[in-house]
Amino acid sequence: MPTVESTDQASGSRDVEANEPDFKPLTPEEAAQWRARQPVLSVWRLVGVQLLVGLLLGGLSWLLTQRAQVVWSVLYGSAAVVVPSALMAYGLTASAWSRLMSGVAQAAFVGLLFWEGVKVLLAVAMLWLAPQVVPGLSWLGLLLGLVVTLKVYWAGFWIQSRRSVKNV
Repeated sequence: MPTVESTDQASGSRDVEANEPDFKPLTPEEAAQWRARQPVLSVWRLVGVQLLVGLLLGGLSWLLTQRAQVVWSVLYGSAAVVVPSALMAYGLTASAWSRLMSGVAQAAFVGLLFWEGVKVLLAVAMLWLAPQVVPGLSWLGLLLGLVVTLKVYWAGFWIQSRRSVKNV
């Protein structure tokens, strides 16, 4: 089947140019103002909030069930999120490798992928070992601690987005 080609190449390029918005680079002052308006995201604050949510959830599970197995299961489920997240936060912010490669974008990306892989593997290993570590494991409690602590990511993103909208 023959291909159909446009005979008017010049008008096609003008249409594309007309639809593109004008790009205006920021001045150094405008860039500084833009950076000042952007929220500062701290991975350590996120890990701290995850830890706090896990502890609060453990206390709430004690108040509701009065069963130590459920409390330990909830706390272990939260720990399966907090411990790997803390290790990843350390690897990305405070490790010798992160300080050494702080100015190299490709190395930072590789570091992110590496520490995300470590985080996932550690979380899976912790969940795999849960029946041996927590006597009388409550799977529902473990799942509750895991899921609620994971949702802290989304709550943090939502709160940050609300703050940035108020600052605009």
